[in-house]
Order: sequence, then structure tokens, then C-alpha cells
Amino acid sequence: MRGSAKRVTMATTSLLTSSHTPSIPPSITPLHLSGNTTASQNEHLQELLGEAVHTAYLAVIEQLDRNSAQIVLEVGKKLKVEMAASVVEIIHRHTATDKFKDEEVGSNRVYPPTYRVRPIEAQVTELKKLFPSLGSCMEKLARKPLLEGAEAWFAIPRWQAIAPTYNEAVEVVLGVLATKRKFQNRIIGRLGPTYLRQSERSKLAAKILADQQQGHDIMVVAAQAGMLHLGCSARRARLRMAGNEFGAGAFAVACMLLTHPERLSAEDALMIDCGGDEYSVRGDVTFDRVPLFDYDIAGIEFSIFYEDRSRNLWGSPSAFLYKFD
Repeated sequence: MRGSAKRVTMATTSLLTSSHTPSIPPSITPLHLSGNTTASQNEHLQELLGEAVHTAYLAVIEQLDRNSAQIVLEVGKKLKVEMAASVVEIIHRHTATDKFKDEEVGSNRVYPPTYRVRPIEAQVTELKKLFPSLGSCMEKLARKPLLEGAEAWFAIPRWQAIAPTYNEAVEVVLGVLATKRKFQNRIIGRLGPTYLRQSERSKLAAKILADQQQGHDIMVVAAQAGMLHLGCSARRARLRMAGNEFGAGAFAVACMLLTHPERLSAEDALMIDCGGDEYSVRGDVTFDRVPLFDYDIAGIEFSIFYEDRSRNLWGSPSAFLYKFD
């Protein structure tokens, strides 16, 4: 359930080192991936809400007498504010879908106690050390307050700055990860485009980020490392995502693990599925799996799992878009 997931996330963010205090309300505007509402939608919404208000009015005047009506009128300004807030809350509640809701399970998994998000400058320094050809980064973006759902600012290279194709970029970062950690790749040799691809939503989000931060090889991204969608199947997590939220794929998650090795460093820690990618186990048109990063005493394991299976062991990292001023 999204509400409980948010509470867990907010509790977790207090453990993370960041230049931002989680209690600061966002002052930046979300950028929704599906675009703004249409004129037709606005017209129908206005009609729907107007009918609801009129129905409420008819019910209220049946219950009020002259004195109580006058009391209500005297606090009219306060009433309007409270009513508007209530209506917005109700509408937001109904934007969530129940589709695949049975693919959520309870979980008490958390991040490892040693995990802390590093300042963006330290992340950039580490990435440039690992990939010397990387160029600049707009580090100052990490001074902005975080959007709801995000835990911290992460430095993620554009995959185009690493390799000619997304699939080759994934193999490159996995190769570097293998030099830094005990690492097993269970799908080695099966990471070409017939097996692995970005979801359309994550591909669009990556393009928007690159357009917003033009000329820079390393993107500054507001993200969460899995706790927000704790215990959800990959496809349920995708449906739960906010309008400006998108799943992190294997490339982004591998980069996060390179700059934050502690994120996956304990057997009882929250494991990671990469819902921003889709995987075909036979290399055909059926993309019904997702890449997965797991951890045990042998180190990190990279494999795949069904997109419709939920387990209490993992969560899906995701990132958030916002409008530039």
C-alpha cells in the first residue's frame, strides 16, 4: 500500500546523509511523463466536481437550521480551504489503481545500517575515477529540495557516455562492478537487445533528463533505492509510480552500487529488482522478466525474475522528474 510505503520511506530517509532535510516541503514542480491534462479532461473533471459539490450542498441544507447555517457562513474562508484540501486528497486517492494489488506482500526488510548516500560531488568523483572519459555534471542541482518519494540525489551517467548502445553500457558497468566486488552474472552472454531492453517509460525519462541537463555526461537524479515499492512485483511497482516517477534499470542501479557499495552488503538487506528494464528469457518478443541484483555470502548476484512475482526480499528503485525553472 502506497501510504505505508511512504511512511517507511520517510523513516528511512532520516538515516541517509544528504544536504537536504527530508521535512523541507518540495518547492519544485513535478514533470509528469504522460503530459498535462487535456482540455476535454479538464472540462469533464470540472463538471464531475461541480455535480459532487451540488449534491453535497443539497444534502447539507437538509441538515442545517438557520443558526447552524449562519455559523458555517461565518467561517466560510476556512471552510473553503478545508474543502479544497479534502477534495484534492480524495482525488489523489482515486488515481491509484488496484490492478495487480495482490502482487504486494508485507516486508520488514531495510537498507543495510552502513548505507549512507554520499554528497553528489563525491559520487561524481568516484564515477570519473571508474570511467575517466566522463565529462561534466551539474552538481548544483543537488542543492534543490527533494520531490515527494525521493530519498536523495544520485549521480548517474548517461549510458551514451559509456558505450554506443544501452546493452553494451550495461555490460560495461557490470564488468567494472565485477572488478570491485565479488560478483556473479547469471545471464552473461544474454544481455543483447533481444534479451534486455529499457521500458518505454524509462527510455522517455532518460531522454528528458538528458535534454534538461544538455552537454553533461553525468545526470543529477532524484531517486529512491527501493524502499518505496517494498514487497511489490515489478509490474505492480510500475503501476504504483507517480506521474513523474520511472523505474531504474540495470544500468542505473549498477552505477548506484558502484558509488554506494554499502547499499547491497548484507544478506538480510532489501534486494533490488530493476523495473526500468524488461527481459526476455528466450530472446523473443515475450519480455516478462526483470533484471535483479541479489546478495549472499558469495557476493552480488545479477540474474532475472518474473515481473509478476512479489517477494518480501526486494524493492524497485525509481527516480523522479521535475520541471526546470
